[in-house]
Amino acid sequence: MAKLYDKKLKALLNKPQEKTTTFSDGDGLGVRVSLQGNLRWQFRYKVEGKNKRIDLGDYPELSIQKARAAAKQCREWHAEGHDPKLKRELERSATLKPVTVKEALEYWLVEYAEDNRTNAAKHRAQFERHLYPYIGHLPLEQTETRHWVECFDRVRKGVTGKQRPAPVAAGYILQNAKQALRFCRVHRYASSRELDDLTIKDVGKKQNKKDRVLTNIELADVWCFAHSSRILPYYRSLLKILIVFGARTQEVRLSKCYEWDLEQQLWTVPKENSKTSDKIVRPIPDDILPLIESLKSKQANDGLLLGEMKSTEAVSSTGSTIWKKLKHNEAWTLHDLRRTLATRLNDLSVMPHVVEQLLGHTLGGVMAIYNRSQYLPEKTAALNMWCEKLELMLNPIENVVPLKQA
Repeated sequence: MAKLYDKKLKALLNKPQEKTTTFSDGDGLGVRVSLQGNLRWQFRYKVEGKNKRIDLGDYPELSIQKARAAAKQCREWHAEGHDPKLKRELERSATLKPVTVKEALEYWLVEYAEDNRTNAAKHRAQFERHLYPYIGHLPLEQTETRHWVECFDRVRKGVTGKQRPAPVAAGYILQNAKQALRFCRVHRYASSRELDDLTIKDVGKKQNKKDRVLTNIELADVWCFAHSSRILPYYRSLLKILIVFGARTQEVRLSKCYEWDLEQQLWTVPKENSKTSDKIVRPIPDDILPLIESLKSKQANDGLLLGEMKSTEAVSSTGSTIWKKLKHNEAWTLHDLRRTLATRLNDLSVMPHVVEQLLGHTLGGVMAIYNRSQYLPEKTAALNMWCEKLELMLNPIENVVPLKQA
């Protein structure tokens, strides 16, 4: 069958016709000439014996070579068992309305992180600050590794006058972005493997394993500080609860009054506030009960125990400066109070699995599967013993008899 040539098509273009005519180029491809002389490429095929056609585009915008390439692709789809028209619509939709980087990351945040990550808001804030302004608008499938690395480099090196170098944060953002892209790929929402080969060392550095434990003198300073007027009431209550229970700051920040059963003397951290997504049950020692009663009396049952919602960043920032106010030689954070409680309880011969339950850690091995005990008597005894130790720190003169006098 004769092929079409530009010379013939140009002779027909924009020339009025007596009737609509179609000229074949072979293998299902043809060009339709309208009464006004407009030329449109079409591909014809059959599905279950029924004739179908696809409009591929107009000549000369779509050249003969490109029209033949498009027809070849349609024939391949047809041979694979796809309806070329539907397949082409899907391909064009992906090309004309591609999923952007921001849409892909938001898909992961909404569909996964918000239900499974207690710090999903922090992830979004980091994306909004470090990724969205630079590559958020780009089609995900068209981004290259270098686009991402440029963003991570800004975090790692810092921006003069705007932000300090944060290599650990760069690695943290990479990990979350990698998980987000994998989630999108598995769920067939969008596909990109540009981060697959990157490691934390490529863009920043891992967070150092912390082993900071406050000394007895430092802990006494903090405990006394929590009972002083040198700090705002919100943080006084927060510090006391963190020290007594060894809880995570988010567990206290997000705590509602109904979580605290004063009759049973139990604090139940709901799954949504727990890092491990497991409910945490802690006894309320007698010594801390008056504080909880006072805080609850000021709020509705579904209100926040501490009376207001402060951001993770605000609490972390305030907590990270206390060691300076107390003139301690070595820096520590609020999270180090958990490690301090765990270490001191082990020093007091509290069984490790009881300590792990107080901290809200998941028990390992067979215990994680079969052992559902809350060890409430053991946890109560441990916290009462801990509170006695703290009371000695608060009132050392009243509780210690000088050696010579004894």
